[in-house]
Formats: sequence, structure tokens, C-alpha cells
Amino acid sequence: MLNDLAIWKRVNARNRLILIAGPCVIESEELCLSVASALKKTCERLGIFYIFKASYDKANRTSAKSFRGPGLEKGLDVLAKVRKSLDVPVLTDIHTTEEAAAAGKVVDILQIPAFLCRQTDLIEAAVETGRIVNLKKGQFLSPAEMGQVAAKAANAGGKRITLTERGTTFGYNNLVADMRSIPIMRQFGFPVIFDATHSVQLPGGGGDRSAGQREFAPVLARCALAAGADGLFIETHPDPDRALSDGPNMIPLAAMPALLKSLLRVWTAVR
Repeated sequence: MLNDLAIWKRVNARNRLILIAGPCVIESEELCLSVASALKKTCERLGIFYIFKASYDKANRTSAKSFRGPGLEKGLDVLAKVRKSLDVPVLTDIHTTEEAAAAGKVVDILQIPAFLCRQTDLIEAAVETGRIVNLKKGQFLSPAEMGQVAAKAANAGGKRITLTERGTTFGYNNLVADMRSIPIMRQFGFPVIFDATHSVQLPGGGGDRSAGQREFAPVLARCALAAGADGLFIETHPDPDRALSDGPNMIPLAAMPALLKSLLRVWTAVR
């Protein structure tokens, strides 16, 4: 298993396409192992550096009745099993300083959710774990403002930081992805990831849940790579229409090999 430093060297080298991918939420151990295994095989064949992603708790669901996940303890047990049995780096969201300490003992990368990206205590707690920290750009921030978020992490002692673009909201159940964000945020000196599936989300567009336009995720992913993104964040599921969270914007798992092959061609051409 790669240690934190080895993972960071691969991410920061920026000489291989980075893929952060998995189901939106941990629905079951079996689902996570199945998705991670399939993606690992595809990425190894294509020469892509793969990081598994899944959330133990979706703390910002539209409706209080929506499925949130198994919770911290059970969720971290699943992520630990994926990490150990498949020998892949693992990323998950955190929402509180207490969660940062717990998750930091299990996963390789701690992700600050977009809605929480200005929470100073949370960012500092994530950095204090010594893990790599992925800062997602808030839907309410300009790309230039992410420089202040990155500075918070750096001032707290963070040296292993990645930044993720995931679209900007202007209300009315929609997001807009501005590709200028990629070169702007790369100026801060950290690898920049583009979240292709959350960028096509339609927040609250389903009334009591978010809707999405997954057909546009490959389009935006290609645009982001052409603009210089170092990697991609893509949520995927064997049957998105039956997924318990964010199904409308997730890519079917069966479509991932062909999609990644095409995206790799764009990344290679630009580099």
C-alpha cells in the first residue's frame, strides 16, 4: 500500500491523469468493493492514477428523508476494507473537526465539502491529521477566492493540498462550470481537479431531491482537461437510476472504460 508521501508524489507530479471516482455514498460494502475493483483494473490498464471515493454521510441532502449513508463508524470500516483489500488510496468527505480526527486514521485523503470550504476550524483540523486535503470550491465562490481557502490550509501547516472545481450556483436549480477556474486555481501552486458529475447536478431540481444531467458530464470533463486540469472527480454507479444519492448526475459504471479512454486522449494531447 502506498503511504501518504508516495500518493502525494504521484498526485503532485502531474505526469499521469488522476481519477477520483466511486459511488456518491456508501450504500453497502459490496457496492464499494465492486466499483473500486472495476475502476482499479481499468485505470491500471490505461495508466491512470486511481483514488477511490465514497461518503459515509451525505450531510447536505435536500430532504431530511433522503438516505445519508451508514454513518462515521460503519462507513470508515467499509473504506478501510476497500483500502486494504484492493490496495487503492481512499478519499472521503468530513464535516466536523471530530470527524477529521477519526477519518484521518483510516483514509488517505480528507475532502472538505464545497459548502464547508470556508470553515476555518474544519480546514485546520484536516491539515492537522497529516493527510492530503482536497478542498472543493464552494458553489458560492469565484475561483480567485479559493486562493484564500488554500492559504488557510497552507498557513495551518498544510503542504499536501489539492483544489477541486465543481461549478458555481446562481440559484434556480442549476450550476455553471467556468473553465477559467482551472488556470486561475492552478496559479495557487496546487494540483487542480475537476468534478465532472457534481458540475452537472441540478440542486433541488427534483423537488425533494437534486436532479442532474449526466449526459453533459463527459463534455465538461473534456473541456476541463483541455483547460489544464490535473485530474477528474467522477461519481459512478452500476445502476445510477437506482442509486440512493445523486443518481441523475452519476455515470454508469459500464460506461467508464470507454469514457476514461477518450478522456485520456484529451489529457495526453494537451500535455
